[in-house]
Amino acid sequence: MGPAGFVEQSGEDTGLGRPAEKEDVHESPGGPFVSGGGRAAQLKHTGLRPGWTTGACATAATTAAYTALLTGEFPDPVTITLPKGQTPAFALAVEATGPGFATAGVVKDAGDDPDVTHGATVRATVRELPPGSGVVFRAGEGVGTVTLPGLPLEVGEPAINPVPRQLMRDHVTEVAARHGRTADVEITISVDDGAEIARSTWNPRIGILGGLSILGTTGVVVPYSCSAWIESIRRGIDVARAGGLTHVAGCTGSTSERTVDELYELPEIALLDMGDFAGAVLKYLRRHPVDRLTICGGFAKLSKLAAGHLDLHSARSQVDKSFLAGLARTGGADEALAAEVAAANTGLGALRLCEAAGVPLGDLVAAGARDEALAVLRGSQVAVDVVCIDRAGVVVGRAAVRGPKGP
Repeated sequence: MGPAGFVEQSGEDTGLGRPAEKEDVHESPGGPFVSGGGRAAQLKHTGLRPGWTTGACATAATTAAYTALLTGEFPDPVTITLPKGQTPAFALAVEATGPGFATAGVVKDAGDDPDVTHGATVRATVRELPPGSGVVFRAGEGVGTVTLPGLPLEVGEPAINPVPRQLMRDHVTEVAARHGRTADVEITISVDDGAEIARSTWNPRIGILGGLSILGTTGVVVPYSCSAWIESIRRGIDVARAGGLTHVAGCTGSTSERTVDELYELPEIALLDMGDFAGAVLKYLRRHPVDRLTICGGFAKLSKLAAGHLDLHSARSQVDKSFLAGLARTGGADEALAAEVAAANTGLGALRLCEAAGVPLGDLVAAGARDEALAVLRGSQVAVDVVCIDRAGVVVGRAAVRGPKGP
C-alpha cells in the first residue's frame, strides 16, 4: 500500500543522503521553481515542476471562502502566504454561498510529482461562530478522522495537520482584521473523491479513516522527493510505538508483508511499507527505537542492503554480482561457481545457481543485510532479523535476531 498523498514535503533527513536544505520558491509562468542546495538544486537541474500541498490548497480555499462570507465577493485568484514567505495565487474552481456560509474550491496541482491527490478539488466551507469561539476545524467529505494515537493530532480530530491548521488560522485572522471582525469561524475541509483516493495511501493503516489528510510543512510539493513515502514510514513507526508495540517489520512490498504476517502474525500497524527506503526506517528507529525490527524483502533488494546501500531503488543502487560472488565464496563456492554468480543475469539467477550447489547465498545475504542494519542502528536498543524471499514469497534466506550493537 503506497503512501502517496499522505505527506507531501519534509525537511528532515530522508534516508537518501543529506537532509533537504532551504528552499527558495518563486512563481513563474509554469508554476513555482526552486533554487538553492540539496533537493532544491536537484530539482532545478531536473527541470521538474513543483506543485502545492493539500494544506496550501485548503488555505487558499479557506481564505477565498471567508472573504466571500464577509464581503459577498470571491477573490479569484486568491493569494496566500506560505511559511517561507512565498505568495502563490490560486484560481478558484468552486464558488458558492448560502445562508451563513461560503464555499470555495481549488484544484490541487502537484506539479510533476506522482501524487495521488493531483487534480483533486480541495474545498473549504466557512461559517461564522459566536464571538470567542475561535477557529474550529471539521472534516468534510473525503477528509479523514484520526482514530489511533501516535499522530500529531488527537484521536477524534479531523486529519488536518498542524501546519495547515496554523496557516488557515493566520489567514482567516488577517481577513477578519481587514474587515473589523474577529476570526470566530468553523472551517470544514473536504476533498472530492477523497475517501476513494485515501485507499491508496497509508491513512487506513495508521488509523486515519474516511478520507485523506490535509498536509504539508512548506506548502510546496517537491517532485520525486520521495518525502511522502518517508514521512509515512515515520508516522507508521510513531503509531506502532504509541500502540505499545515492541516488534515492527520493514517490508519492501505486499508480498513481503504477507510473508511477515504468516511468520510472525504481527498486527497491521506493525507492518511498515518500507519500499526502497531502508535508510529511512533504520535512521528513524535509531532515534525512536522499538525492541525488534524484522526486515523482509526480495532477495535482490536485500542484497543491496547487504552491500551497504540504504536506498534500494533500481535507479540509485544496483545488484552487485561481484559482491554476491564474494559472499558465495565465503559459503563454500568454488571459483567456477563464483564466476557463474558474477556473470548471472539477475540476483535471483545467482541465488538459484548457489541453491543448486548447496551454497546458502540467501542466508548469507540475509546476514549481511542484518549486519548493515545493525551498523546504522548502532547505539540504539533495536535487535534485527532479516527474511529474504523470492517473487512468490517463498523464504530463500534468513538471519536470526541479533543486536543491538554498542555506540
